[in-house]
Amino acid sequence: MLSVPELWNSLPQPLRDPVAFAIPFFLLFLVLEWTAARYLAEPEIDDTGRTHPPQGGYQARDARASISMGLVSIATSAMWKALALVAYAAIWAYLAPRHLSPGAWYTWVILIVGVDFLFYWYHRIAHRVRVVWATHQAHHSSEYFNFATALRQKWNNSGEIVMWVPLPLIGIPPWMVFVGFSVNLVYQFFVHTEHVDRLPRPVEFVFNTPSHHRVHHGCDPEYLDRNYAGILIIWDRMFGTYREETHRPTYGLTKPVGTYNILALQGHEYAAIGRDVRAADSWRHKFGYVFGPPGWTPP
Repeated sequence: MLSVPELWNSLPQPLRDPVAFAIPFFLLFLVLEWTAARYLAEPEIDDTGRTHPPQGGYQARDARASISMGLVSIATSAMWKALALVAYAAIWAYLAPRHLSPGAWYTWVILIVGVDFLFYWYHRIAHRVRVVWATHQAHHSSEYFNFATALRQKWNNSGEIVMWVPLPLIGIPPWMVFVGFSVNLVYQFFVHTEHVDRLPRPVEFVFNTPSHHRVHHGCDPEYLDRNYAGILIIWDRMFGTYREETHRPTYGLTKPVGTYNILALQGHEYAAIGRDVRAADSWRHKFGYVFGPPGWTPP
């Protein structure tokens, strides 16, 4: 019987990345949801008279922007992973006290749980530190919540690369680190939908679900900075960031960008940080604009 590394090496190169393997399924589910939304869904009007996109709805320009950002992110993430592979290999070879076997089941458990735990904290930092939020905010910029929104990914993965360092440090082979995060990313694609209501209570208690993630994408005050989970919602329950879905969220940023230009969507927050830093009258305030939470202003 082939060992796990041998089986992995026997696969065609595209299938070694779970995200690459999942792309046809991403497209299939996106087309199915888009078709259903086009023919079955109607816009909603709330109590204040504000019109909201239909549940699971699509807008062509919005979806094109999301898909375009996803295509660019494939190239940029490959570059970041290539840089990380060199660093992880050195850490794993020279600093790890022991090397965990890819053939052992517990190595995979440590990997999946470890990636998810570190993702929770990276994601939480990304929402609370403005310079890191600048890399992540584009994912939240759509006022729609659908499978296309899941593809609206960042182009700067530097924060995640740093966050994964403990994994090779405890002895997980570098190639496994990338597999683990890809599995996490594939899971998260499927929680970006309004067509799935609440799942059975035990599932909702342990796992991140569409209901939990809809809350995370809401810009309503009661939903801000909640439900950072990747796969396991238990991290939010443990660390006090869990919020149950009580009404349909209003999706998007608290200050909409108002463009479908993917360069502007990815870069507008960096430009805003630059303007605030130049206008600041002290180094303390400059530091606050960069490393404070989004929306920070001098006291």
